[in-house]
Amino acid sequence: MEQNRMPLIGDDAPSFTAVTTQGTINFPQDYKGKWVILFSHPADFTPVCTTEFMTFGSMMEEFKAINTELVGLSVDSLYSHIAWLRKIQELEWKGKNHIEVKFPLIEDIRMEVANMYGMIQPGQSTTQAVRAVFIIDPKGKIRTILYYPLSTGRNFDEIKRIVLALQKADADNCATPADWRPGDDVIVPTAGSCGTAKERVESKDPSMYCLDWFLCFKKEKK
Repeated sequence: MEQNRMPLIGDDAPSFTAVTTQGTINFPQDYKGKWVILFSHPADFTPVCTTEFMTFGSMMEEFKAINTELVGLSVDSLYSHIAWLRKIQELEWKGKNHIEVKFPLIEDIRMEVANMYGMIQPGQSTTQAVRAVFIIDPKGKIRTILYYPLSTGRNFDEIKRIVLALQKADADNCATPADWRPGDDVIVPTAGSCGTAKERVESKDPSMYCLDWFLCFKKEKK
């Protein structure tokens, strides 16, 4: 059986046209200039997925505020999607209620998009997509890939944190350390020569400090 090569970090996001709950989309062309979180879920009317969509729906404006759009996918039909999203509006969980999911949810009955993105993993299921997350930058490049098993709901704060970290790295030519949050100090690129390493360690620049020649931080303005 012919299998598609799974896209990797740094690749162009595979292009497709799909019917969604918000009309037809051309991906990623319709999202040029924006960050996108493309994510899959196993099936409509399932409990873990329902909590995830309630959470994503409640955070939609937070993501828009950081120039990020949401696009969901499962192998269910458009009519199933619509019925499920209408039912979600009637539910309440952890203070979330009357959640209207306004971002597009892709109909992928033939699993064309799911296979293109490696979302169907036979060790888990041949008829349902795993919980995949692709973070795609404004140029249409894949910057992060996350996979969760069917039984485990995603951490949406972490997904948002990753987008913010990528945006910070791009804007300031830096890296972000473990558990970085906006406002934390960032890591400057590793010194490329002995001279630069020596200068950094001996630097009196109050905006920077080094733990060693290879690990230097830039202080964030408070």
